[in-house]
Amino acid sequence: MEYPRSGRFILEAVNYAQLLFPDFSLIAIGWLLCRYTALDRRVWDQVESLVYYFLFPVLLFHSIVRSPLDFGATSSLLTAGVGVGICGIALAYALPYVPGIGSHIDRRDHAASTQVAFRFNSFICLALAERLAGPEGLLLIAVLIGVCVPMFNIAAVWPMTRHAQTGFVRQLVRNPLIVATVAGLLANVLGITVPGWATPTLSRIGAASLALGLLAAGAGMQFATLGRGKVLAVSVLAIRHLILPLVAWGLAIALRLDAVQASVLMAFSAVPTASSAYVLAARMGYNGPYVAGLVTLSTVLGVVSLPFALALPR
Repeated sequence: MEYPRSGRFILEAVNYAQLLFPDFSLIAIGWLLCRYTALDRRVWDQVESLVYYFLFPVLLFHSIVRSPLDFGATSSLLTAGVGVGICGIALAYALPYVPGIGSHIDRRDHAASTQVAFRFNSFICLALAERLAGPEGLLLIAVLIGVCVPMFNIAAVWPMTRHAQTGFVRQLVRNPLIVATVAGLLANVLGITVPGWATPTLSRIGAASLALGLLAAGAGMQFATLGRGKVLAVSVLAIRHLILPLVAWGLAIALRLDAVQASVLMAFSAVPTASSAYVLAARMGYNGPYVAGLVTLSTVLGVVSLPFALALPR
């Protein structure tokens, strides 16, 4: 049965809502546990440290190492993905200098929140790529993740180190997410693989990192903080969920990407922001609850932005 375009959009929205529901529900559960049980902030501070310094780095390293990276066959897709990322970084960095917007933005909150505008949830990306294009989609998104994660993490750390006047290079070297990503890329390029006997353990660590990271994000949420930064919230989320999909659409057309590469790029441009954004902001001493609220809103908006991006004509 052939559905009209509006009907297909609604069906896609329902499908992506089902895909995003586990992430959003874990965030909600974390919020409930922190506020209505004995598992208060003292517990979740320790959970955040475990996720940031061990679980997430192991997940990033394993995700990059386990997939072969064919940079030559995907040069156009890489160009488009990097272009989308650079556009998001530039727009996010420029917000304090935009007339009519900059005067309403707290510079410290901006330093912590710029990452929301361009970082992406790699777990949702991987699930979507497999759903859209099977093994080929997984390979393509692995290449994008391998190239963009280091660039995006560096761009996320830079405003916070600059605002706090701390050593940028020192923060990068000490950042476990960046160290794990660079190590994964080097291992991949050198042909180093994870032994088969270690794969189940690493996979379980990856699953734990996702669940605990989202629970920790929920535990840190304070929606009242979003009320004090509405202009900043609207700005970074508009970049993430409206402007970047449109930029990706234009690049897919300009670079003449094939159907599979275009679909992967559009999904990459419209997924919710990285759940680890909250952990990074909190561990660097910034307004973690505010960033956690942005992560939550971004997860909700992904239900709309994903079908919107994938439905754009190419």
